[in-house]
Amino acid sequence: MSRNTVDLAPGLARGDVKIKGSRARFQMALLACGGLYSVLYVVANDLVASTRYKGYSRMSQAISELSATGPPTKPSHIAILPIFSLLLIAFGIGVWKSAHRKRALRVTGGLLIVHGITAVLWLPFPITSREDMIEGTAAVNDIGHIVLSAVSVLLILSQIGFGAAAFGRRFRLYSVVTAVTVVVFGALTGMQSSKVSAGGATPWMGLFERISLWSWLVWMAVLAVAIMRAEAGRAGTVFLRRPALGRREAL
Repeated sequence: MSRNTVDLAPGLARGDVKIKGSRARFQMALLACGGLYSVLYVVANDLVASTRYKGYSRMSQAISELSATGPPTKPSHIAILPIFSLLLIAFGIGVWKSAHRKRALRVTGGLLIVHGITAVLWLPFPITSREDMIEGTAAVNDIGHIVLSAVSVLLILSQIGFGAAAFGRRFRLYSVVTAVTVVVFGALTGMQSSKVSAGGATPWMGLFERISLWSWLVWMAVLAVAIMRAEAGRAGTVFLRRPALGRREAL
């Protein structure tokens, strides 16, 4: 064998390396959808949309009011919601595929997929705008909206719980803090939202809801990074060997 001959690691053909490399890149792309979802949700669905709604207050009004039955931001919300759904489903698939023998992570991926599928159900159940609400009445769309909100919170807490179980102590502690934040500020949001139909003031409702929701979005981005790092470490490095020199080099 010549001095310049380079062999792949035992049992690994060049075609196998290319296939595994392609799969790894696709896997990373799926996992990156988690961080992309979080960023896009905050920027497009909240910060940008709120500037197009004259008189809207991020401090006192809920995010769902941007997609209510009257605001000018509703059409853009309808257009972008399927994108959010696909990103969440893609991330869930990425988490599922990265579970390996971790059942908790597999469940987390499944919950994310279910969450992404149910996201499109928000379209037929927008909340009624404040201006159109009548005290003592509850439209069918408002009831559906409340039910979906409860389902979403349940899915979020389940994702955090199972996701925490798949990693070490530091991530578990961070997940517990996130779950507590979601619950506490979600409850504060609910306490103020009950005043909306009566025409009451809700000075901090928007802030409370954003703290609750954004804490989950940040957690999901951190989860994506944690899994990507674990996948990179698991894949390791594919080595080349120069038999004549007895050296190994990274492919």
